[in-house]
Amino acid sequence: MTKIKNIGRFCPTDRNGNIINDSSPLNINPAFSKVIEETVDHYQTHLKSDLHSIYIRGSIPRGLGIEGVSDLDTIALTNKSIQDIDLGWVEKAEQLLNKKYNCVDGVEFSFYPIKDVLESDHFSIISFMIKTHSVCVYGKDVSDFLPDYKADLTLGNEHIGNLKRQIDQAKEDLDGNEDKEDIVDCCRWIMKIIVRAGLALVIDKESNYTRDLYPAYKAFAKHYPGKETEMKQAVHYSINPVENPDEILGFLERMGNWMINEAENWLKAHKVI
Repeated sequence: MTKIKNIGRFCPTDRNGNIINDSSPLNINPAFSKVIEETVDHYQTHLKSDLHSIYIRGSIPRGLGIEGVSDLDTIALTNKSIQDIDLGWVEKAEQLLNKKYNCVDGVEFSFYPIKDVLESDHFSIISFMIKTHSVCVYGKDVSDFLPDYKADLTLGNEHIGNLKRQIDQAKEDLDGNEDKEDIVDCCRWIMKIIVRAGLALVIDKESNYTRDLYPAYKAFAKHYPGKETEMKQAVHYSINPVENPDEILGFLERMGNWMINEAENWLKAHKVI
């Protein structure tokens, strides 16, 4: 069992309050080099000329990757729409890499047309992740062409606006589910969402942002001390997911429903809905 540790940090900002990307190839632990190289090879082999660029996002390029615990999350920008690209190879490639490398908890491929990333006229979480939390490991880096982002209400809304739908989806996926691997994946996914939404609830007070779970939990607990225990449990579930769907559903009925109510109040208070 992995213990909750004081790991992670808030994103640095410039004097205008714009989030600074502290990802760098130099921050990547050499222990992850082989799995990154092979992941890039899979993208190149299967996408060929349809591939524009590849990014590693999350804790690993920020020097916070933990061997055997951190995921290798990747983003591929493509020159075509996703519907026009054969992605039948992805599941097999992920399974192969996950079996071969135990230095990461899992490898995730993802695909987004470069046109959508560059030409979006509204907040895009993928553009945000490339700009603020990713490093380009193949192709031409587009981050300089993306807008700056602040730890503000727009960013808070990204985490809060879809919270009810996400929690409801998790409940639906868990109800009657007997696939242990799927249950664990769902547990990890929804708990990370809850912790990050907790920070979003206080982003107007903190004026800070992080995707790292521990500092997000601590910032939330500062303003909601009565819910600290429950949010700490969400952090625990995110790094030590359980296979019992009823246990997760029970938590979602309690803390999840409370979060949905708080999210609705937040959206009304900030005139988002």
